[in-house]
Parts: sequence; structure tokens; C-alpha cells
Amino acid sequence: MDPRVEAICLSEKKGIPKTPVGSARCSKDHGLDGDAHAGPGHRQVSLLGQADIELFKQAGRLALAPGAFAENMVLSGIDLASLGLGSQLRLGKEALLTITQLGKRCHHRCAIHDQTGDCIMPRLGLFARVLASGSVAVGDPVQIVQHVDRAAFQVVVLTLSDRGSRGEIEDTAGPASAELVKGAMPAHVYRMEILPDDRSQLAARLCHYADGHSIDLILAVGGTGFSPRDVTPEAVRDVVERATPGLDEAMRMASRATTPWAMLSRAYSGIRGQTLIISLPGSLRAASENLRAILPALPHGLTKLRGDRSDCAPVSTPRSTPGSTR
Repeated sequence: MDPRVEAICLSEKKGIPKTPVGSARCSKDHGLDGDAHAGPGHRQVSLLGQADIELFKQAGRLALAPGAFAENMVLSGIDLASLGLGSQLRLGKEALLTITQLGKRCHHRCAIHDQTGDCIMPRLGLFARVLASGSVAVGDPVQIVQHVDRAAFQVVVLTLSDRGSRGEIEDTAGPASAELVKGAMPAHVYRMEILPDDRSQLAARLCHYADGHSIDLILAVGGTGFSPRDVTPEAVRDVVERATPGLDEAMRMASRATTPWAMLSRAYSGIRGQTLIISLPGSLRAASENLRAILPALPHGLTKLRGDRSDCAPVSTPRSTPGSTR
């Protein structure tokens, strides 16, 4: 079966089932016109697979109408479980979506769960942002414009630099760090940003990506030294739930072999939820040197954060590191 749109659903309120409609308009950076979930955030459009809904029904659940799980669209003929962040879908002739989140956390049971006895959206749903506007109707074709493998580790690079954020200097350490990660493991760089050296702003961006986007690794590049504006370690410490001192120790030891200044690094790293946050120095040489020191261990650690329960492999028999799905 060719990929197609099986259902389009809208609602005026959040947290309730949506009502099927024959067609709707996707508006850039907004979502579906007339839907309560539309807006400037990254979860503008929610998607479910027809096959997943059918399996739910076969398990003896209710005969549910489209929109029962508050999904905006039901798609068929496409393996949504294979799509990672950054994948792009064209719906109809013009509408273009990019995948921005895999599933979601539900902190309490909603009206949907009460009515259906379960809700598959947190486990199997995808969320997307609209990149290009266009009208979409039931039966329209769906095309995968860009496929990012779900197994690839998702990476965000945040460079901290007052001058860089004002466009006064070029960021070299951030892009170099991104390339090193992509060369060492199956990875997709979901986003790169340059921020001022502001503790609260960095903490907010770290939470934004760690809590909502299914990001595996965040690199915070710069702001780890003694200057008054170097506040990256404090921002990272504000948000992480578990420290990872071994990574910081390994990076400092590697740099200490080439410069005594390495002992001045205040880099601090840790884990928030299922996301590893690592702070790196701001210079191209130091950031690359530090990152190379820990790259051999990162795929294994990130796989563990995704939920892999297998024992650690012996040093003599290194394992491959395919990323398991969340």
C-alpha cells in the first residue's frame, strides 16, 4: 500500500479526543488551522500509524473512531517507528512536516485514557513541526522527503559565547564537535545553536531539549573557565539529576598531557532523564581534544540511557552500538 493520509482530526480543547474532518490546512510554524495544539512550539502536529491503531483494536479494545487518541493525523503504508528526529514528510502536494519528538510523557491519566482504557500516543505517537504550508485531505499521498534512522543517536550542540551570539566571531568549536560525534558513532545533529553566556538561558535550553525532544546527547561548548561570564558548569549543575564525573576527569586528564591550563577547566557533565549533557571548552583545539578523550565510551553510555539492560561487554570483545528505540 502506498503511504497515504487515512484520517485528519481537530479539537478545540487539549486532552480530549479529536473530531475527524475531511481536510485541513497545515500552516508553517503553527500546525493545523483550528486545532487546539497548533501554535509556535515544536509539537504542532501529532501523528499515529494506522497499523498501530489496528493492533490496539485487535487486542480487544473499543472500536475507536479516528481522533480517539487526540492524534491530528493517521498515516498508513509508512513505518513511523523507523523515523527519527529530523525526518521530513510531505503530505499532499505542499505541506511539509519535520519530526520533532518521539512519544511523550504523561504525568497523569487524561480523558482519553479514561475513555479507551489506554492511550498509545505516549508510546507510539510522533510529533512534528510544519516547515511548509499546504492543504491536506484524507487520501492524500505521503512521501518521506528525508529519512533519519531512529537508531541514530540524536545530538544537540549549544555553543556559549557572548561575542558569537552577537555575530562578532565565528563558532568553530561547535561545528567541529558535531563532526567528531558524527564520525565516531551513528548520530544525527538535530540542532546547533549559539547562546550568550547566560546561566538561566542555557539552563532553559538544556531542559527544553532534554525534557521534550528525545535527545540523547547535548554538548554545551564554551564557558567552562575562570572568566566572570563562564557559567556553563553552573547551568549544567542546575539541571542534571545524576553527575558523570568520570567523563570530566577523563577530559581533564587528556588535556593535562598537553597543557597545564587543563587543570583550570571547571567542566561539569551529567544526566537529565535519558539525556547526557557534556560541557566542553570553547576553543576549537581544547573542545576537540576533550571530546576525543571520551568518544570511545559514549555510544555504550547512550545505549544504556535508551534502556539497554544487557551486561557491559568485556574490554576484549567490544560490541557494536546500534541505538535501541525509546
